[in-house]
Amino acid sequence: MMKLLFTRTLAALLFCTVIIGQIKAQEYTASLKPEFNGVVPTVWDIQLPAQNNIKGYLGDRYAENLKNRLLQVDEAGLLDGYTHRPGKHRWIGEHVGKYLEAAVNTWKITKDPALKKQMDRIANTLVSTQLPDGYLGTYLPENYWTSWDVWSHKYNLVGLMAYYSVSGDRKFYTAAVKIGDLLCRTFGDKPGQKDIIKAGSHVGMAATSVLDPMVDLYRWTGDKKYLDFCRYIVSAYDHQGGPAIIKSLLKYQQVNKVANGKAYEMLSNLVGVIKLYRVTGQPELFEASKIAFDDIVAKRLFVSGTTSDHERFKDDFDLQADTAAHMGEGCVTTTWVQFNMQMLGATGEMKYFNEIEKSVYNHLLAAENPATGCVSYYTPLNGIKPYKCHITCCLSSVPRGISLIPYLNYGQLAKVPTVFLYESADIKDRVLVNNQPMELGLKVQSKFPQKGAATISVSVPKTSMFTIQLRVPVWATGFKATVQGKVYTGKPDELVKISRTWKAADQIAVSFDIPVNILPGGKSYPNDIAIKRGPQVLAFDQSLNKNTDISYSVSKNPALTSQGKLPSDWIGTQVYQLPVTTKTGGKTQLTLVPYSDASQTGGSSSVWIPATVKTK
Repeated sequence: MMKLLFTRTLAALLFCTVIIGQIKAQEYTASLKPEFNGVVPTVWDIQLPAQNNIKGYLGDRYAENLKNRLLQVDEAGLLDGYTHRPGKHRWIGEHVGKYLEAAVNTWKITKDPALKKQMDRIANTLVSTQLPDGYLGTYLPENYWTSWDVWSHKYNLVGLMAYYSVSGDRKFYTAAVKIGDLLCRTFGDKPGQKDIIKAGSHVGMAATSVLDPMVDLYRWTGDKKYLDFCRYIVSAYDHQGGPAIIKSLLKYQQVNKVANGKAYEMLSNLVGVIKLYRVTGQPELFEASKIAFDDIVAKRLFVSGTTSDHERFKDDFDLQADTAAHMGEGCVTTTWVQFNMQMLGATGEMKYFNEIEKSVYNHLLAAENPATGCVSYYTPLNGIKPYKCHITCCLSSVPRGISLIPYLNYGQLAKVPTVFLYESADIKDRVLVNNQPMELGLKVQSKFPQKGAATISVSVPKTSMFTIQLRVPVWATGFKATVQGKVYTGKPDELVKISRTWKAADQIAVSFDIPVNILPGGKSYPNDIAIKRGPQVLAFDQSLNKNTDISYSVSKNPALTSQGKLPSDWIGTQVYQLPVTTKTGGKTQLTLVPYSDASQTGGSSSVWIPATVKTK
């Protein structure tokens, strides 16, 4: 009892010292990268250019995520499980690492001084609670390595390595290494070591998901013991009582047949699996990951780009989308985006980016209220989004997903500068021209997603011959890009390569059509339809509509008009009118907004609308 009292008192003093003393914000000069890359060549570099000031629709939501969510976090709540062990609940330890990852990604872009000071405080307080042997969890000794303890260490590894990448302070690198060393000593097949399967919930998948940052730790350090530990985790999948993730996917070809079907933990493991593939080249790791992707997209993905029902993968095409279904857990959405980023990095195949785009423009942004920064744990397609601001796993995960946006609009694909999304942005990057690095500036000006047009101004220090690549969105039609009178065209889901001698002030004029499509309700909503415009799924927000009819008919080629009035406090500018016929034969219009904006004022919204499609 005295030992516990002393520990808590010491932790409280450390916390107070940090908060009251306000750790002097260190100057960040580093932009560090892992030391070791894998044997599978990287096709898409998952890294930020020197500058990527993204604006427009995604940029606005990115800024709201900083202002209303990251800068408003409950610092004491994030750290309390460490400064006052044991934590209030079993997974309280995951939040601080998640915060650090999101904050670092956001600071890299914004250089926001308030965020920097906040990161410094939180990161320094966290490492001050690490025990000499490397333990950095929220449990007491008698409960070490049970329940969600490894899980919390996983997210601390993620957060510490992220923070080290911008601060360059070896203290945080050392803290991560100490965690890795402790895990390697604790778990394994040697005498006296623990079985990691027995150390975590959901058939061990909570614990084995530490594979993800352990691969990163190996890449940072080049220390083979971390690679050996990653291989141990994969072998442990097949231990008695284990999830058998790889074998089950290869055998059954269905994610709902793996372990207990828990979506978040399984996807989190698969992020680590594909990272390990990129390091080792083991083909079964990629094959299992690809099977998971194919199965989810074909049978278990909602039109908004998320998955899970009551946090699990369900039967084929069982996609109940109301509040009672507890669909689309925010953690699942973010991890699905991360998984697709890794698959894209390994292959360069645009099918993975298409799913990223779908998730970001729809379910990811829908899970965070732009006006308040509160997050919906489960975000229904039909019903009221239950936004809350108290600490939950999703309140910590969704901002991580949003913080990834500047990685997505632009990047280098096979070393070629590539514009993926046509949001306004100011981009500066270094590209290779004749094997020599050169500064490249791209200024994208557009009103996307309202309009399918963009002007890309190219800035180079000298006239140079190289290629710029443009993604043709999978949903777009009539895509063309014009440079100095020369027209380049592309089909949906293609990459348009513009190889020419570029000079200062060259411009690329991009245009494409944004089609409106009717989506059938499928097995779960056979009498309903949804409306999709470009990448965005639209929703009927009850607060914006006076019409109370419950059934409509819609033209098979609906013509949306961009008109209508939004409340003065509404975040967002998109509003559309859909002509419909009521069940009594009357003509009226439904007001639709992007699903990602709907329900922000607290009203009910519906993606699935009771309607039939006119055949003529």
